[in-house]
Amino acid sequence: MAVTKINVNKADINSGSGAYPEMPLDVMGLFFFAYRDFVGDADALLARQGFGRAHHRVLYFVNLKPGMPVADLLDILKITKQSLARVLRQLIDNGYIEQKMGDADRRQRLLHATQKGRALFETLSETQASRIDAAIAALPPDAGRIVRRFFVGMVEPEDRGLLDRLKLTERL
Repeated sequence: MAVTKINVNKADINSGSGAYPEMPLDVMGLFFFAYRDFVGDADALLARQGFGRAHHRVLYFVNLKPGMPVADLLDILKITKQSLARVLRQLIDNGYIEQKMGDADRRQRLLHATQKGRALFETLSETQASRIDAAIAALPPDAGRIVRRFFVGMVEPEDRGLLDRLKLTERL
């Protein structure tokens, strides 16, 4: 997806959204506030554990797909091995994730959440799930499907197969 870069100066910002009437600035702003509030409760909980959003992402995907190879997690998160190694080491050292060798390929490292990791994941997900459920419940009957399709549309086309493999598109 090609992204057009626009140089913006302070005068442009102060002139309001009229400066870029073709841009969905309202949706962009709403997306910002929704994301801020969506991650806010989880961020506070993670901070108490000495963790951040990267830890949450790893916990999310390892809980979503137990036995996930480290290589798949790298593809999903689009981060460097070094970045993942630091986060993974902290989660393993603190007892949230365990790493097992693959049966067929002993070089493969498969990730599993421990009971402690599943419990933290559930706690982190409860407030986020209730926020999503409440927002969708306030919409017309089929709106949940439309919201899901909107998010799929935001994902790069070459990554959409990954959504299917993770079973994130089953309710479309």
